[in-house]
Amino acid sequence: MSEKWLLTEHPAIIFEDNAVGRLKKQIWDASEEEIDRILAEYEIPSESELGKPGCYIQTTPRYKVIEKRKKNDIVFVPVGCTENHGLHANSGLDTFMVTQILEGVRRYTAKQGREVSLALPPLNYGGHPYHHVGMPGTIIMPEEVVKETLIYTMLGLWNDGFRKIIIVNNHGHLWMLESAVQEFMKRYHLPGIFQVLDWHRAVREFFYPAGRPDSMETHFVHADEAETSIALLLFKDMIDMSVVEDAEGESFLPDGHFDKAVDPLRRPHRWSEGEGHAAIERAATPQGVVGKPSLADPRKAKRPIAAILKYLTLLHDQILEAFPPGTVPPVEKTTLRTAKEMEPFLKEPLSEGWKSVYELPPIGVFTKL
Repeated sequence: MSEKWLLTEHPAIIFEDNAVGRLKKQIWDASEEEIDRILAEYEIPSESELGKPGCYIQTTPRYKVIEKRKKNDIVFVPVGCTENHGLHANSGLDTFMVTQILEGVRRYTAKQGREVSLALPPLNYGGHPYHHVGMPGTIIMPEEVVKETLIYTMLGLWNDGFRKIIIVNNHGHLWMLESAVQEFMKRYHLPGIFQVLDWHRAVREFFYPAGRPDSMETHFVHADEAETSIALLLFKDMIDMSVVEDAEGESFLPDGHFDKAVDPLRRPHRWSEGEGHAAIERAATPQGVVGKPSLADPRKAKRPIAAILKYLTLLHDQILEAFPPGTVPPVEKTTLRTAKEMEPFLKEPLSEGWKSVYELPPIGVFTKL
């Protein structure tokens, strides 16, 4: 077992013996001083860069976008929502959480001389599970709107030369984003790297109540200890703990069937795989909270944030190592198109012989009319 797995002092926490697992184990074992040094490398916390010139594709002069893309053609696309997170928190919490994480990665890669590009969030509202319906402060987009928004965002980014698109999710509509990526490929058959990353799940081990001074005391659910701790670390001025309320949901079945938000317990169902077995939010937790945000402390958020920053950097570096800027995975091994057919579409945009993806002939039975 020791040849395949990296064990910890906690029986529920193990890591694979590969680059990802070893990175996580390093973060798990790091002292709090080492965690602080990692956060400092990414300049966490910092003010939001959503309105700061030069930080997102849409806030950067066009020629600089092109210059950056030629050195690094990965783009991170943050996805959040507008959602009631209790009286103490802002309804844009999910959006600010994911954007400030990605801004840290942008700052870090800029210091390396190959700054990654960020796209402004295409979903400021987002889709939602049924049990959120009716909550004031929560704005729900239909699933088709979510999917089509992402599909056409990806298409436009691909046309602009960003053929490595990583959608980083911070909200409970993951199945819609996964569906968008699959539909994008069925509809257009384009070569590239296309991923959806539910960042909390990516580093779920660091949200586990591990009994350490800087770990969470409760499992991650919603607007709770975990989310409020992260908000206090990243954008404390948007949080007012003087009005914080704790609340717990109501289930009609014995515990053990449905997992918590980041699937820490290996239960048969993810939280999103059913409705009707528990009361809806409006009936059970009109406070907009499921958990104990009163336990929140920015100290508890540092290790999971360090973990996701380092993981996103590893993912970023491994993608660029496998496919340097301007290259994509083999066309005929990853799509139903031919390399010859795709040649003009893969050229530098507006260069001699380049064709826009909007001129690409549709193929296959999933073509959207």
